[in-house]
Amino acid sequence: MTDQATIPGPGVHVLTDEEYFSPALSAATLSSTGARVLLAPGGPARFRHQADTGTVEVKREYDLGHVVHTLVLGAGPEPVLFPGTGANPEAWQKTADKEAVAALRAEGKVPLRPADWATAHAMAAAVKAHPLAAKLLTRGQPERTLIWRDEATDVLCRAKADWLRPDGIVDLKTTESAAPEALSKAALNYGYAIQAPFYVRGFRDRFPGGEPFFAHVSVEKAAPYLVHVTQLGPRSIAYGDRKVSEALEIYRDCTASGVWPGYPLDEITEIDVPAWVRTEEW
Repeated sequence: MTDQATIPGPGVHVLTDEEYFSPALSAATLSSTGARVLLAPGGPARFRHQADTGTVEVKREYDLGHVVHTLVLGAGPEPVLFPGTGANPEAWQKTADKEAVAALRAEGKVPLRPADWATAHAMAAAVKAHPLAAKLLTRGQPERTLIWRDEATDVLCRAKADWLRPDGIVDLKTTESAAPEALSKAALNYGYAIQAPFYVRGFRDRFPGGEPFFAHVSVEKAAPYLVHVTQLGPRSIAYGDRKVSEALEIYRDCTASGVWPGYPLDEITEIDVPAWVRTEEW
């Protein structure tokens, strides 16, 4: 059961990751990540399980990105340089090292090996040295959570902006490639096309008037740590906005009925091999 006393009302809030991803807030609100889960096959059942149990996977490969966020934005979990005490400082092989790393994580800190530590600082320096990225990240506030109620569905929504400006939102991404083609694929594969219109809805609700922008600052994980500032085109935004509306309606209907369906229970689903392998003889 969600403790309503722990749910912040509509507004702009400063929440830690633990508060933002808490089971109580996750069960009572819809995020852009939750919207993407709902839209996938079997999504409602998976969404309900994650919201009720708080079992959103925390991947350690995200540690580098978390540290870059902290170094660039000046907010976020504290990074800690932690070399291994064995022959190889890049390995946490000893029991004492593993226990120390676990203790740091339990304190909400992010331990990094020396190589990743150096990479994170180089990436952050590249972002700060990029003229446009630096300009976008000078006005505003870091790590601000928007909470609003969707007018059409009455669904309470939440979004955590990396950088909240008076005129829009800047999202900082770490990536293998910041080339336009790679970022276009990421917009679909990682849900950026849904994230952008979802966040813009929250901005408009909290700050009526004007037309807010949503920009990505992407920095590559390998030298020379290239930085690319991008935003989705109008057709992608329109597509994403339709998907956001669809997710909100699914959430509303499932909440009202108490039914969060997974895969079909009473019929066999017919499948075929992917279209890209089909030939003329198919």
